[in-house]
Amino acid sequence: MTAGFKERAAKALADPLLKIAIERTASTAETKRGVAVAAFPDFQGARHRAAAIKDHVIADLADYLEMFEANAVAAGAKVHWAETSEEACGIVIDICKAAGAKSAARSKSMLGEEIGLPHALAEAGIERVETDLAEHIIQLAGDPPSHIVWPAMHKTREQVAELFRAHHREAQADDSIAALAESARHELRSRMLGADVGISGANFLIADSGQICTVTNEGNAELSLVPPRVHIVTAGIEKIVPSMPHAIHMLRMLARSATGAALTQYTTFYAGPRRPGDTDGPEEMHIVLVDNGRSKMRSEGLAEMLRCIRCGACMNHCVVFRQIGGHAYGGTYPGPMGAVLTPALDGLSANRDLAHACTMNGRCQEVCPVEIPLPTLLRGWREKSWREGLEPATARFGLGIWAWVAARPRLYRFGTAMAVRVLALVGRKRWIRSLPLAGGWTKYRDLPAPSGRSFMEQYAAQKDRK
Repeated sequence: MTAGFKERAAKALADPLLKIAIERTASTAETKRGVAVAAFPDFQGARHRAAAIKDHVIADLADYLEMFEANAVAAGAKVHWAETSEEACGIVIDICKAAGAKSAARSKSMLGEEIGLPHALAEAGIERVETDLAEHIIQLAGDPPSHIVWPAMHKTREQVAELFRAHHREAQADDSIAALAESARHELRSRMLGADVGISGANFLIADSGQICTVTNEGNAELSLVPPRVHIVTAGIEKIVPSMPHAIHMLRMLARSATGAALTQYTTFYAGPRRPGDTDGPEEMHIVLVDNGRSKMRSEGLAEMLRCIRCGACMNHCVVFRQIGGHAYGGTYPGPMGAVLTPALDGLSANRDLAHACTMNGRCQEVCPVEIPLPTLLRGWREKSWREGLEPATARFGLGIWAWVAARPRLYRFGTAMAVRVLALVGRKRWIRSLPLAGGWTKYRDLPAPSGRSFMEQYAAQKDRK
C-alpha cells in the first residue's frame, strides 16, 4: 500500500540531513529574491501586470493557441495536440521511433515529469540522458524531483559526491562544488552531443511568432536541443503569452522570483527547425501542446492557478515545505502550488491531506510573481473535501463540538480561559508532550507554553490600558 501524506511527512521530519539540504538552498533563494525585489522599481506594479497578462491569455486561450499553432507551423515546426498525459507520451514516443532514436537528451521539464515521460522513454527502450545537473543527480539516485527549480534540493553536497563516485566513469578530484560540476560535465557532454533526439519543455510559448522560450543556468538546453536531428517540445497549454514584450516582462518576474537574479544565464528562443543557410539546428521540430486537466481547471474555479510560471518562490518561503521537503507531497509538484495542482491532476480523494499542509500564513501569495491566491484556492479544496464527505469522522465530530461551543460565546470564553490556564500549568511542569493529541505538535518541535491568558483576555486588558 502506498504511503499517505502523513506517513511521508513523518519520514521527512525524522531525516536530519533533509532539513540541512533544504535550508542550504531555500534560505539562500529567499535572501537573494528579497534583494532582487528590493532593487526592482515598482515590483508590486509589475506583479499586477504579470497577473493581468496571464488572466487575459487564459480568458482567450483557444484564440491564442490557434495563433501560436499557425505561426509555429509557418516557421516549419509540427504541432501536436494531447488531451491526456498518455496521449502526450504516445506522441513523443512515436516521433522518437520514426526518427530511429536510440537515445534522447532531455532538458529539465516539469511537464515531462507530470505526464510520466521518463517512464515512457524507458518502456520504449530509449536511453534518457538528463542534461540538467540536478536532474542528472536524481536520475542516478532513482529519485523524483523534490523542487521545480532545484530538483535535487533534498541532496546534500556530500551525498552528491558519493553518487558521483559510485556512477561516474571518472571520479571527481575532490568533493568541492566545482569538482562535482566538472565531473558531471565530463560525464554528460559527449552523451548530449551524441543524442538522436532532444526533448525540452518551454517556459513560454509566444503566440504571435510561434516561438518557444527555454530558461536555464547551465546551457544544457542549447547543447541538448540544437545538435540532435529532432527537437521535441512538450508544453502545457497555459504557457502561452501574446508577444515578445509580454514574454520579456514575464522573464523578468520569473528570474527574480526563482533565483534572485536579474536574468538567467541562458534564455533562448527557438522558432522552427534548421533553415537553408543555417549552420546548426535540428532537422525537425515538434511541439506537443498538452492539456492534461488544464481546461477542466479553467472551468472549475482554478483558472488563477493557470497563471503559475513555475518559479518555485512559494515553496522557498513555505514554512511547511522547508520542514518536510518536496517528496512528502507525493505528486509531481510540491509545496503550496503542488497542494493546489495535485488534487486537480490526480484527484482530491487521494490527496485531501495536501490542502491541510498549510498554516494559511499567506507568505506564498505574498511572494507569487503572478499573484495567485494560493491560500484561497487551498481553502477551496478544504471546503470541497468537507462537502464530499472525505474528511475523517473524527475530524467532523471534533469540529461539530467546536462549532456547538463557538456558537455560545459565554461558554466559549469560559472554556478557552480554563484551557489556557491548564496548559500554562502543565507547560511549567513539562507535561505538554504527554497530553492527548499533543504528540503531533511536539514530536519534532517545541511547543511554547501558553501565557495563561486567552487572546480575548489579553485584548481586553490592552484595550483597558488605552
